[in-house]
Amino acid sequence: MRKPLVAIVGRPNVGKSTLFNRLVGERLAIVEEAPGTTRDRHYADVEWQGRLFTVIDTGGLVLTSSDALTEQVRAQAQVAIDEADVIVFLTDITAGVLAPDAEIADLLRRTDRPVILVANKADNLKRELTLHEFYSLGLGEPLSVSAEKGMGTGELLDRVAEALPPMPDEEDADEETLRIAIVGRTNVGKSSLLNRLLGEERVIVSETPGTTRDAIDTRLRYHGEEIVLIDTAGIRRRGQIAPGVEKYSVLRALRAIARAHIVLLLIDATEGVTAQDAHIAGYVLDEAKSVIVVVNKWDLVEKDSYTLSAFEEYVRRELKFMPWVPVLFVSAKTGQRVSRILPLALRVQQERNARLSTSQINSVIRQATARRSPPTKSGRKLRIYYGTQVGVAPPTIVFFVNDKNLVHFGYQRFLENQLREAFKYEGTPLRLVFRSHREP
Repeated sequence: MRKPLVAIVGRPNVGKSTLFNRLVGERLAIVEEAPGTTRDRHYADVEWQGRLFTVIDTGGLVLTSSDALTEQVRAQAQVAIDEADVIVFLTDITAGVLAPDAEIADLLRRTDRPVILVANKADNLKRELTLHEFYSLGLGEPLSVSAEKGMGTGELLDRVAEALPPMPDEEDADEETLRIAIVGRTNVGKSSLLNRLLGEERVIVSETPGTTRDAIDTRLRYHGEEIVLIDTAGIRRRGQIAPGVEKYSVLRALRAIARAHIVLLLIDATEGVTAQDAHIAGYVLDEAKSVIVVVNKWDLVEKDSYTLSAFEEYVRRELKFMPWVPVLFVSAKTGQRVSRILPLALRVQQERNARLSTSQINSVIRQATARRSPPTKSGRKLRIYYGTQVGVAPPTIVFFVNDKNLVHFGYQRFLENQLREAFKYEGTPLRLVFRSHREP
């Protein structure tokens, strides 16, 4: 089920990053007094009143400036506004209503999204008495908060929860249908790949607008299996002015990734793996989706007998946080190896839904602990009593231990590698959960 998106927008230095950190409960965004510190979009999940949604922190909006960096930030914020389900418009109660606030309000009045007007830095009664000034922005009743002290943020979250779109009864009537999202930067060949897949298979069931704006769901039947391909709008390239400005430019793909079972991450062979590609891959991993890396435009690369293996090694080095991903080298233009994509996706889906018996898991545990002794901390040694699988999509395994605080990250990775060595799990993440023996 996709999560609704809530964008925090406003002019520079009104406290957007401070509010973002307060709402998500962590210091994720950089907060400085100098205006314009936030130039990327940051996002994190928030749960309130039983609703889970993604909050997006944006750079300061300056609609009248024309310098290149400001235009980059403005483009980022505009994408957030276009994609959001709810917009939180943040102003500064200590400064009152300024001309830039009025300009942003005029922009937001033209959207069809709910807008919640918030006056920040209202940390005393004297400041709250000036709240009435913000009615002039024409966006309804303003809400006063102090992001720094946490005052009023509960009421703000209440308003956000009320404004969110209603929860669907079900994500899809055919939840079991395999959904494959095609994501990547602009001009990497997503639409060409989709057309090539459909041109080869021919049996198109239907085309319907997807939940993701700028996305189309196309149904096809492949060897008796019904598959939904989700084509997404291109993710803009990294800006040339300031490195990192486009780093978080993945908003148009977030919904598609959330709805998919498997993600085809397209990479341009002529450009290699960029920071954006790695960032999208990280988000796919955060969502626990399976992934296939598809290196497109392979026909444009000068090759010898070592090129493919060297390039694959390079891709895996750049995406070292997911060494289990399969990598395909294709050309959507010529059709080279495109026929391998759907069979591989079906195989990855089987791995995603694979279920092991408790005896199979414990056999791996015995061999693993014999090969590498569990870690010791403060004189206490980790003991693994047994493991059992509790879920699929992705496979989720619970290990019962004497004390979960003794589990070192390196040993957890070792156990995952041992499971993958025995059962592969091609293209799919694993969830390993450690529970103290007496923990319910």
